[in-house]
Amino acid sequence: MAFLIGGANSAVAEEGVANSCRFDGTSAYMSRSLGDGDRRTWTFSTWIKLGGVGGGSSRIFSSYTDTSTSFYIGFSSDDFYIFGENGNTLFASLITDQKFRDISAWYHIVVAFDTTQGTASNRTKLYVNGTQVTSFSTETYPDENEQLELNRDGKTHYIGQEGSSSGYFNGYMAEVVFIGGTAYAASDFGEFDEDSPTIWKPKDSSDIKALTFGTNGFYLDFEDSSNLGNDANGGTDWGETNLAATDQTTDTPSNNFCVMNPLASQAGSNPSSDVVTFAEGNLDVSAIISETTIGTMGVAAGKWYWEVKVITTQDGITIGGCNQHFHLDAELGYESPASATGAKIFGYYGSNGNSFIAVGDGTSQSYGAAINSNNNIIGVALDVDSADQTCTFYLNGSTQGSLDITNLDTGELYFPAVGNWSASASAFSMNFGNPTYANTSDAADENGYGAFEYAPPSGYLALCTKNLGSTGG
Repeated sequence: MAFLIGGANSAVAEEGVANSCRFDGTSAYMSRSLGDGDRRTWTFSTWIKLGGVGGGSSRIFSSYTDTSTSFYIGFSSDDFYIFGENGNTLFASLITDQKFRDISAWYHIVVAFDTTQGTASNRTKLYVNGTQVTSFSTETYPDENEQLELNRDGKTHYIGQEGSSSGYFNGYMAEVVFIGGTAYAASDFGEFDEDSPTIWKPKDSSDIKALTFGTNGFYLDFEDSSNLGNDANGGTDWGETNLAATDQTTDTPSNNFCVMNPLASQAGSNPSSDVVTFAEGNLDVSAIISETTIGTMGVAAGKWYWEVKVITTQDGITIGGCNQHFHLDAELGYESPASATGAKIFGYYGSNGNSFIAVGDGTSQSYGAAINSNNNIIGVALDVDSADQTCTFYLNGSTQGSLDITNLDTGELYFPAVGNWSASASAFSMNFGNPTYANTSDAADENGYGAFEYAPPSGYLALCTKNLGSTGG
């Protein structure tokens, strides 16, 4: 059995979208100046996986002239926002009642404009995961035949920021599509799964490429890591700013990978000041002082592998895992959860290389080498599939021995976790198969998923939905 925090779209698809692009929320974006196109009728479609919630403006697609003339699609805090103005004259403003707070799964967003429609509410349509959104806290539609500040000749358009060096998008995008001259529905880009009719999934790319793209239409599939702005529809490529080959990922709506969870980090002794910082699609975690953070996927069966690159080590760092009760009750590697409500943890402790299994009194025992240098890579091989459950940690590819964790409860959900209870900040870069750094040589699991520095042990798989669906983890 597997568990994903939330579940906006956790589809397990046999085929589908191969790649996404990771935006860091601080400086990464794409830009392109468009020619003269249809400014009344167009469609924008993309899949997104959020890197954070409640953090202010986060724009997906925009055009920008100055503070009084702009158009954007994106988020303001956890509301989805469609906004446009020309010379301080508002022509469109839609803010959803629906909140977008799921950072573990993929959303499909489609925005279609057709200002030639006689009915105001038909001039702007928003679809989320295949369903049209009809409830808005703010609802202003453009006038009939309004010329929008999008698809306009000579105007720079942006993917991943607002256009004023602000509103950078934090998270992942896949299958970014723009259609000029036609207002398409969500069903032209996605469909409900035949076997699981509540799951919305991408259509085959050939179906999307068969659509009429019109003037300035484009299709970004992010399949060329050396040219992430490549237009797979054959048009002009998008310019990339602060995007690298390592920002191409295989974390997609067709195969969703584990990331760390900013909604489930445990404050330690001083929760008012101890705050974990998340970056790079929730894979880089830093400023960890008396804190723990856990992953978005938990498992109760199967064999699983991931890696942790120690960016800044401290005496108190611990790398390991915990059950679903832990993040509410205890601190990884420090507080014994003996008095907590069912909290269980296991880990590899930094300063002396001890192991830490906290089920009863939480005592540590001699285990492996100390993790006392920055940039060490710790491999974690978790076996919760057999009666004799184990976790084996690897230090730069060398096994530190098999840790017996059979006294943890069978059937519990266990999540990847990292923590630090020392007074100085630590930092980690997590690799569940899509590292934020370049490996010396990428190694996949036996199903062909993931890119790890060291080859996973035989039978151990990356934490992603295709593996979870095939193993029942």
